[in-house]
Amino acid sequence: MERRNLLIIGAAVLFGLIAVYFANAWFSGVERQQEQVTEERVLTRIAVADQDLAFGTAISSANVRLVSWPADSVPQGAYRDGEAQRLLAEGKVAIRPIARGEPILLSRISKRAVLSANIPPDMRAVTVPIDAVSGVAGFVTPGDVVDVLLTRQIPGDGSSNDDKMTTVVLDNVQVLAVDLRTGEQNTNATESKTATLMVHPEGAQRIALATQIGRLSLALRNVEDPGMGARRAVTSRELGGGLFIPAKRSAGSPAPPMRGDAVAAPPKQVMAPPRPSGPGMTVVRGTETSFVGVQRYGY
Repeated sequence: MERRNLLIIGAAVLFGLIAVYFANAWFSGVERQQEQVTEERVLTRIAVADQDLAFGTAISSANVRLVSWPADSVPQGAYRDGEAQRLLAEGKVAIRPIARGEPILLSRISKRAVLSANIPPDMRAVTVPIDAVSGVAGFVTPGDVVDVLLTRQIPGDGSSNDDKMTTVVLDNVQVLAVDLRTGEQNTNATESKTATLMVHPEGAQRIALATQIGRLSLALRNVEDPGMGARRAVTSRELGGGLFIPAKRSAGSPAPPMRGDAVAAPPKQVMAPPRPSGPGMTVVRGTETSFVGVQRYGY
């Protein structure tokens, strides 16, 4: 009985060793096949960032290096080994943040290290003054879309210094820069003093004039909302429910009545025409009466 058990155990161990051998041989073959495929795969060298590149960073040999990359998966717009020298000689700059080890693509660099490289044809960049209030508490950042509002005194001789109105100068305007920040890496709220906007030529003229006649404010809007907002001017009269009357009055003149107060006008006194002397008769036509004189003829 004991001999039979030993034979069964020995056979089980033998079959186990055989199974381990074949499994090891199969996995070893798979690994060798993968290594062979990797060795046979064609590699090329492309330019990648050797460090994190912020917006506006000049591309140079100090921050670019060549690495081996599978030739069949090179990103579109990447610079290969033969084009790297041309990349460095053109003096291009990053117009989008590029992380370390990321391929340098044509769509992420520009030819000149100036903001004008990002302005499309027939567009202009104009800077407006802002503060913590007019700049939406610092939440306006490059890439946002805003409406430009103008608050000024109501024109006309009958308005006082407290009579204000707010109009929409431009709507759906893209922010190019806030102060000296033009990149995307800082999205925290910071108090700024200026904002650079991308507008059409006439819009640049409107903003330049608006800065001279009133105070500009920015209204942050959804970048996916291309619709045009309300263009109607809002005046200070509307903030008080229509009870505020801004017209000036001369000294000694009575104050104008408030809305809702009914003031009865004094009745007009109409002087009756003098009645002619002599005989006559009274003619009644509806509610009007008149006196007609009669001439006297004698013989």
